[in-house]
Amino acid sequence: MQQAEGLLDHDRGVLSQAQIDLARYKEAFASNAVAKQVLDDQEQIVIQDQGAVKFDLGQVQYAVVQLSYCHITAPTSGRVGLRLVDSGNTVFAGSSNALVVITQLQPITVVFNVAEDHLGEVQAQLRQHKPLAVEAYDRSAETKVATGTLLTVDNQIDTSTGTVRFRSEFSNGDLALFPNQFVNARLLVKTLKDSVLIPSAAIQRNGTQAFVFVVEKNVVSVKNVTEQSTDGNTTAVQGLRAGEIVALSSFDKLQEGTPAQVEQSAQKTAVDRGATL
Repeated sequence: MQQAEGLLDHDRGVLSQAQIDLARYKEAFASNAVAKQVLDDQEQIVIQDQGAVKFDLGQVQYAVVQLSYCHITAPTSGRVGLRLVDSGNTVFAGSSNALVVITQLQPITVVFNVAEDHLGEVQAQLRQHKPLAVEAYDRSAETKVATGTLLTVDNQIDTSTGTVRFRSEFSNGDLALFPNQFVNARLLVKTLKDSVLIPSAAIQRNGTQAFVFVVEKNVVSVKNVTEQSTDGNTTAVQGLRAGEIVALSSFDKLQEGTPAQVEQSAQKTAVDRGATL
């Protein structure tokens, strides 16, 4: 670096001296004190010295670039893992072994799969440029860890699983999410207002028709329902009123008009509230 800068300073001085001599020769030539050839030669000397200075500038810039390689700067902020190279080890240029691995934590992304049957509903919301909320739960799917937004959708369906990969982004301000951590992701596509929610276990099917056993005045009746959305153990349906009691077991003993005794501690009622998909 110092050699390149020293050579540049030297050639700049030579150029300045040549330019001074050129100015003198021009004055002398105007007075017919020197020949035209001397003036022309001096003009070419100045051009040569200018080229030398440009070359030196290139050498200095090249040295600056080479010097910058002596300092390794991380391309992104994040958390540094265990070092992979210890002090005293030899490191070669182009080696496949990294010095250390840096993982970005804020923001952090979560990749999850969604059944292709729901792709149309999600795309309908994305075409309207609506932000879709994503909630990350722990392995037991009981405790919510963080809340983020849907970032992007993969461009193809995995034919082996019938699912599409979604990527969501979380600010992770409290560092609750950790790289490669397993989470259960829930994507909020739309909110159903004033829907009736019942336990998913209460729904029976007869071919393509879904139905439930409703107990009213200790008598069983069969009611057809339309499933709007399901979220784990809860399903939003149409065809029931809020407060109706639905059976959760002993389906093989139930039919239209069967007398039934409801145990107060075990009864399940249809609840009328907003449901999310």
